[in-house]
Amino acid sequence: MTARRRLRVRVHGVVQGVGFRPFVYTTAAALGLTGAVRNDSAGAVIEIEGDAAGVDEFLNRLREHPPPLAVVESLDIAHLPPAGGTGFVIAGTSRTGGGRTLTSPDVAMCADCAAEQRDPADRRYRHAFVNCTNCGPRFTIIESLPYDRRATTMAPFALCADCAREYDDPADRRFHAQPVCCPNCGPTLTYRDGRGRTSDGESGLQQARRLLRDGGILAVKGIGGYHLACDAADERAVAELRTRKRRGDKPFAVMAPDMTTARRMVEIDDPPARILCGPQRPIVLLPRRPDAPVATSVAPHNPDLGVLLAYTPLHALLFGLAGDEPGPAVLVMTSGNLAGEPICFTDDDAVKRLSHLADAWLMHDRAIRVPCDDSVIRVVSVGPADKPPDVAQVPIRRSRGYAPLPIALPAPVPPTLAVGADLKNTMAVADGRYAWLSQHIGDMDDLATLSAFDSAQRHLQELTSITPQVIVADSHPMYRSTMWARRNAAGRPVKMVQHHHAHIASVMAEHGLDGSAQVLGFAFDGTGYGPDGAVWGGEVLLANYKGFHRLAHLKYAPLAGGDISVRRPYRMALAHLWNAGISWHPDLAPVSACPPDELKALARQLETGFGCTPTSSMGRLFDAVSALAGVRQVADYEAQAAIELESLTRGIDCGDSAYAFGLDRSTATALIDPTAVLHAVVRDRRAGVSAGMIGARFHCGVADLVADLACAEAEVTQPVALSGGVFQNASLLEMTLTRLHAKGLPVITHRAVPPNDGGIALGQLLVGNAG
Repeated sequence: MTARRRLRVRVHGVVQGVGFRPFVYTTAAALGLTGAVRNDSAGAVIEIEGDAAGVDEFLNRLREHPPPLAVVESLDIAHLPPAGGTGFVIAGTSRTGGGRTLTSPDVAMCADCAAEQRDPADRRYRHAFVNCTNCGPRFTIIESLPYDRRATTMAPFALCADCAREYDDPADRRFHAQPVCCPNCGPTLTYRDGRGRTSDGESGLQQARRLLRDGGILAVKGIGGYHLACDAADERAVAELRTRKRRGDKPFAVMAPDMTTARRMVEIDDPPARILCGPQRPIVLLPRRPDAPVATSVAPHNPDLGVLLAYTPLHALLFGLAGDEPGPAVLVMTSGNLAGEPICFTDDDAVKRLSHLADAWLMHDRAIRVPCDDSVIRVVSVGPADKPPDVAQVPIRRSRGYAPLPIALPAPVPPTLAVGADLKNTMAVADGRYAWLSQHIGDMDDLATLSAFDSAQRHLQELTSITPQVIVADSHPMYRSTMWARRNAAGRPVKMVQHHHAHIASVMAEHGLDGSAQVLGFAFDGTGYGPDGAVWGGEVLLANYKGFHRLAHLKYAPLAGGDISVRRPYRMALAHLWNAGISWHPDLAPVSACPPDELKALARQLETGFGCTPTSSMGRLFDAVSALAGVRQVADYEAQAAIELESLTRGIDCGDSAYAFGLDRSTATALIDPTAVLHAVVRDRRAGVSAGMIGARFHCGVADLVADLACAEAEVTQPVALSGGVFQNASLLEMTLTRLHAKGLPVITHRAVPPNDGGIALGQLLVGNAG
């Protein structure tokens, strides 16, 4: 007889709300093993008994073939004396055991649930809230852990007998699916028009679809908040939404019901198709097809569209099932807010704040515990030039579908809160070797965003059971996030981290570097507070977590008037021309764009230095070149000038005519001098060279600069780290990676957190706790 074994297996990872216990039950039953599984505050605990071969196979399946949404981070195994018994049971939840559970993110509707929703014979036919253990809301409905129904916003909905039977059946796909419900026991769908009149269920859904078809604007309650939707092909409707939302020219995201429709809008090959169809269902930025069935004003002056697929049962019904009256084929689907405000997620707030934006509301009575915007992904080609391109995803916004999945840290840290930056804010908590980044919060220049930040950090601490002993903030003394940290320190140390040091540390942390060796970091962005009081943003740093040495930076130029020069790229161009000794001739686009009185005032400012802050920002140089090339003089949204310049460069080969930067090594910190680049841009513009070619030569020049500096400064085995919002630019990133790989240099870039300020908090955690 084979000797029996009994083990206690503590499973750490994302194992609650993802069908893990049913998986354990069916696996144990199939192998003839006995025992039990239960959730606890650390994850899941399994006691398993049987013959040695069966137990070994059970552990193998646990590690290698867990449920699709589960993440098994580690197993702690203890040997117990055999206890006998028959069968395997699923036990209740325990709050013992220490540790912490990794909460599952929200998950798009799975294929099985979608099939049920379309099947007239199924009891969940046309159900707006169909879900199972493999899909549905998670993070946004969880009040506390361990994860079970009474700790979610589904608690008010008592299960009917049929749903209760499924919930209690370990062999059922809905076993312990906490949001499980059906039309008899689930949330109620309600349509509310501008006069406050309401219709429930199918009647309301039909009215909502009719409103969209007729050119109206609908506020739709999603998993993580309200969206504003309209017919993406209706120019008048899109323009009206843009006006009401005060959107300027900033692109809207568009939602398609399926991949067939998405392929009519954008160019999609296999890698982005997998991302679009994945359980996270982010917005993916892809090249727009010339014949895309969307209004021009969806994304003016931009060759890309941000596309996402319908990811909730309600979205599927809004587009319509077989036999429904037709609605729009593609919908604009943008956050339910005014520009600069946090997304609406409570019904009362949505009715109040969106009353001047929406013509009607499609809502329901399942509460959202925490708001969570859609995630945004850009796809880039990476890898050596002599090999087939490796396609990677670069997060632009890490939120729904990804938050709050943890990121493993390369070194342990004490319980810490990192408050991030003021733009694209996310905060993070960490303890030991894990960091939990929050969902996207937004720009911290609005009181409502500060309130959302406060609520999000409390919720994240509750979910992770972390009580921070240390707070880490950006060194900018006037950042609202930094001031929040000081106000809420309550005697805890508040550690300050330089902005660009945090950028480099974040990409190091992503790649598991423990900080024992330095990296050569290029931190290119728009704004960051420097220790010398200047606005940094074109930095070359030799860095580890303990500190950094500034090897080189873009030569300072005057930033006159602060944010006004960010919003008016022509001012930045004029400042760079003045700094380079190039006269303001009226034939130059930024000169003619500047009103005469402003031109005189700006000249006096630059001559006296009054109200001018020196900046080394690479982002502002991109703005200046865009204005000089005649592309964009006034920006409606962040980085618009650079984005439109980059869009014109695609497909253009500048050959060997790239612009060349100067490099002054006469000082301890080398100065990257753009004077020759500016002269070349002006010369080319006057010679009639296209804006696209000017942009291509400039992009190639920046990529050459990085590669040349890396060759001169980096040791052979020293990684080159690229971070900062400028490296969201797909053309620049691909050009730079191609050059670095061609020179045989190891390089690390962002894949898990954004290169922009949305990834800053991760770097703050490591730097703030470095010895």
